[in-house]
Amino acid sequence: MGTSHQGGYSHDAVVHALQKCGIRHIDTAKRYGCEYLLQKAIKESGVKREDLWITTKLWHSDYGYENTKKACLESCERLGVDYLDLYLIHWPDAHVPGKSNREVRAETWTAMEELYEEGLCRSIGVSNFLISHLEQLKEDCVVTPHVNQAEYHPFQRPQELVDYCRSRGIVFEGYCPLAKGEALTHPSVIQLAKKYGKTPAQICIRWSIQNGIVTIPKSMKAERIEENCKVFDFTIAEDNVEILNGLHDGRHVSWDPSLTV
Repeated sequence: MGTSHQGGYSHDAVVHALQKCGIRHIDTAKRYGCEYLLQKAIKESGVKREDLWITTKLWHSDYGYENTKKACLESCERLGVDYLDLYLIHWPDAHVPGKSNREVRAETWTAMEELYEEGLCRSIGVSNFLISHLEQLKEDCVVTPHVNQAEYHPFQRPQELVDYCRSRGIVFEGYCPLAKGEALTHPSVIQLAKKYGKTPAQICIRWSIQNGIVTIPKSMKAERIEENCKVFDFTIAEDNVEILNGLHDGRHVSWDPSLTV
């Protein structure tokens, strides 16, 4: 389940997701400003910490060796946890005057590696990284990222990046599976929704899952969260998967990391 600073945050929706929908994967970030709110929702849900997978992300204002260590501890404190299941570098652009992005990413990743070795982060990874960014990290550092989280929906299907990650044992996670709602009104998606007796959102999420992507939908509404979970009782035929694959036009509904060296 994704969370975000865009569109607000719903305490009741998170509690419902944990208590009624069986959701155990929570994806958040410092930038979203809701880590401390999630602590309250998790406590109210009654779900044990060891049954949850909690992901949060390091924002570029905290990049650098010392800052990264400090920011991780602060995120843990806001979330009310002793460790993170997954900690991600949120964005490849460092915004540090006088230093290259590559230099700052390497410095930051060194701190991430140590957090991983110390057990404060059970897994470490990156978000919005392209092949060029991952290649630089491979040359500069020791531990291969466990995860790369990037935009993934019918209009943005970066297959070359997905294949690269898989070939190196990097799990590919996809956010914005509905393209911020843009995919829900596409005629092909609507047609397949009618064919399978599902909603357009369920078609997009199921398509992403069938393409082998760890898919992270988000919603503030309990009924939408339930809808998003009901995607394991049907399979999209391969020729229909190809129809959706063919919708790729390269558009981004979120950030475009290709502008960052």
